Amino acid sequence: MEKYDVIVIGSGPGGEGAAIKCAKSGKTVAMIERYHRVGGGCSHWGTIPSKSLRHAVQRLVEFKSNPLFEQVTQGLTVRYPQLLKTAEGVIARQVRMRHDFYYRNNVHVIQGQAQFLDEHTVEVITETGAVGERYQADAFVIATGSRPFRPDDIDFTHPRVLDSDTILQLPNTPTSITVYGAGVIGCEYASIFRGLGVKVNLINTRDKLLSFLDDEIIDALGYHLREQGVIIRHNELYDRVETLEDGVVLHLKSGKQLKTDILLWANGRTGNSQNMGLEQVGINYDARGNVKVNDNYQTNIHHIYAVGDVVGYPSLASAAYDQGRFAATHFVDGQCETRLIENIPTGIYTSPEISSVGKTERELTQAKIPYEVGHSFFKSLARAQITGQTVGMLKILFHRETLEILGIHCFGSEAAEIIHIGQAIMRQKGSANSLSYFMNTTFNYPTMAEAYRVAALNGYNRLF
Repeated sequence: MEKYDVIVIGSGPGGEGAAIKCAKSGKTVAMIERYHRVGGGCSHWGTIPSKSLRHAVQRLVEFKSNPLFEQVTQGLTVRYPQLLKTAEGVIARQVRMRHDFYYRNNVHVIQGQAQFLDEHTVEVITETGAVGERYQADAFVIATGSRPFRPDDIDFTHPRVLDSDTILQLPNTPTSITVYGAGVIGCEYASIFRGLGVKVNLINTRDKLLSFLDDEIIDALGYHLREQGVIIRHNELYDRVETLEDGVVLHLKSGKQLKTDILLWANGRTGNSQNMGLEQVGINYDARGNVKVNDNYQTNIHHIYAVGDVVGYPSLASAAYDQGRFAATHFVDGQCETRLIENIPTGIYTSPEISSVGKTERELTQAKIPYEVGHSFFKSLARAQITGQTVGMLKILFHRETLEILGIHCFGSEAAEIIHIGQAIMRQKGSANSLSYFMNTTFNYPTMAEAYRVAALNGYNRLF
């Protein structure tokens, strides 16, 4: 029986961060991955394929709307499976790159399903279901990710009922689709399919889209989705799903019936914590499969850690990677700098894009913090006018007295890139985190980064 210092279960961002950190620190590391290729859900079913698909759709929309190519685009039809192929090359390169990471750092990659036998031993179940080798370790990191939540009363074996994993195998372009669930995944796929000219119903079980965002951003997202032709229905719950040969009928409790070619179920996710023998060693998880951890990412068994989507919020690939590194740091050094993952930026790849970091106006108002707002609208920026990407804005929230940056919210093209300039300033301590930085810094012209100077001056002028 082979023994390692650390065994990492799952090769997504969280597992990768933990494995590489431990290996760099001189520990012997094994990585157990049940899928036949490394990368986890992020590479194969989540972030990489959906963002590649979204990028391809955006380029298609821009190309077809450009008057320079009007004659070329007449009658141009691009099918959904063709666009999916754009993701295949990216996924393959990501897998090769990550496999090389493990090879160069002497991380032993083992294919199969890990199951705990005791607190220091796992056995690996092969793809055929056979019991494989057993391995021991001083510590474990559970980084098994999550999967789409599937209610028992819905027939996901029907070819017209899909979730965010199976939507990537859709063999044709539907003429209509109902997306049930208006979270991040639902809103992103609503944007993607509407960009392809598909009729889209977006069913939201709550009273507003993405309620964790700033209200002004929420309103802008709803406006632009509707302007693109997405039908949004708030405060709706499903009663039942009726599958037919020529479509799917979603029956809502309000009495509405929506028949479309495809139903995309995008309402929640479940942590991949089952069938691992966690109960065997006394590690508990909730009804949604989320494993409980402390600030150091330790479970109730101190040498078994859990990171990434399997622990729930914030369920971001970027955060999972950092969690993996910090869990490994705690194992190696006995301490974990958890403050480094405060103010994690959010990137939402709708059309237009959304990104934010820090507090919202709603949160600052509830906390009775005196703040002011600075805006920069993309339509006024030379760079946006040149590229034609004039939809959007940058919004800075800052303290009225100290000028400390409290929150930054961006809506529009490249928002997820633009946000990091503000994030860098927010990370500074004391007077270095100040609106003055943006007012007194020279930005290249014309650039989208110039939005920070415009927004800073706009907000500062509100003080007088």
